[in-house]
Amino acid sequence: MTLVPRMIPGLLRGFSSSSTPLSRFVPQHDPVQEEDIETLVRLVNQHRPISVLTGAGVSTESGLPDYRSHDVGLFARTTYKPITIQAFLKDPDRRQAYWARNFIAWPGFRSSEPNVTHFTLTEWQRKGLVSSLVTQNVDRLHQKAGSIDVIELHGNSAQVQCISCCFKIDRDNFQIILNQLNPDFKIGFNEGLQVRPDGDIQISPQVAELFKYPSCPECNGILKPTVVFFGENVPKEVVNSVYSGISKSQLLLILGSSLQVYSGYRFVLHALENAKPVVIVNIGPTRADHLSSKSGVLFVRGRVGEVVSRIKP
Repeated sequence: MTLVPRMIPGLLRGFSSSSTPLSRFVPQHDPVQEEDIETLVRLVNQHRPISVLTGAGVSTESGLPDYRSHDVGLFARTTYKPITIQAFLKDPDRRQAYWARNFIAWPGFRSSEPNVTHFTLTEWQRKGLVSSLVTQNVDRLHQKAGSIDVIELHGNSAQVQCISCCFKIDRDNFQIILNQLNPDFKIGFNEGLQVRPDGDIQISPQVAELFKYPSCPECNGILKPTVVFFGENVPKEVVNSVYSGISKSQLLLILGSSLQVYSGYRFVLHALENAKPVVIVNIGPTRADHLSSKSGVLFVRGRVGEVVSRIKP
């Protein structure tokens, strides 16, 4: 069932990420090395089709911060820790605070736009270069850019679902319901609030205590975004679909991921175990840095948008 509430004019208000300077969430970095570009182009041309895995470093150029980048990542700038699935499910107060923050953040989060990397990958798909596109991001920017059949490793923020039954609702429509329940709950982005990569935002506990949120209209169960929270497992069928995509490709290209969470790092190991070369494009360090070219891994240090725009398959 899909619930579509009465539309409220002027509901979705927030900031546009297009006004966010590129450098704000992209860490300081040196220009990419020419020899790395040449090697990457050669590998891509010799190993077709390819599987691509993207991380938060792809969306920083769209004005969404990541967690771990040096100086500009959320963990470097704040003491913020994402809510865990255990806290969300067990603690009504934590759930209330989450939905209050998410309600405020949603207009800005959904207004983010694709950048050169998203559009380039869409073009690669159309040319048949990319056989499998996987993302760790929940922002749906790949789909906004026109990519199809995107495997969303950690789900997406565009829907809300009941954990107990099959009820789902689009996040935009859920925003309208939240607004109806909280007509006086107004906080503007001009107060210096910053959207986080998971569609969260920081507000005071005193403000969150005033927020109202609904239960499932079908079974009175708990509603949550279709996002894999910290502490929650990636569905087995999603993992298997990524493995299948890697098996049908000739190379694994990782863009903008530190690979610190095992849900992404495991695919590097899987590709190497199956004699598939791996290329990792990232500004900062990654969990795979102990691997070497002898094991089949090429590291390209640079901004993802700069690197992919130099590849002309």
